[in-house]
Amino acid sequence: MAITVIVEGKNDRSKLRRLLDPEVNILCTFGTLNSIKLESLRQRTKHDEIYLFMDNDSSGKKIRGVLADAFPDALHMYTRKGYAGVEGTPDEYVIAQLEKAGLEEYIIYPPVL
Repeated sequence: MAITVIVEGKNDRSKLRRLLDPEVNILCTFGTLNSIKLESLRQRTKHDEIYLFMDNDSSGKKIRGVLADAFPDALHMYTRKGYAGVEGTPDEYVIAQLEKAGLEEYIIYPPVL
């Protein structure tokens, strides 16, 4: 089964792309959702295991709510309040969320300096 993580924006996707194996699909909502975009996400992820990783702000919560309805079996990952969204979340915290979600085998751990 394929793994797909849905995020809000391209910077969030870039952040996760650095930390996840290329076989993990990372799709963006680009900050908005309409019925066409939602249907496109459904079609592209038809048989995938879905993870939602949204910003912890009002926009992220709204998008998470819509996606939770569309993908009721999705696993949710969260940033902490105070971080500037997924893209502004420290790598260590993102990695902890990925591990908590059970995605250890797909994580590309940064080199220890």
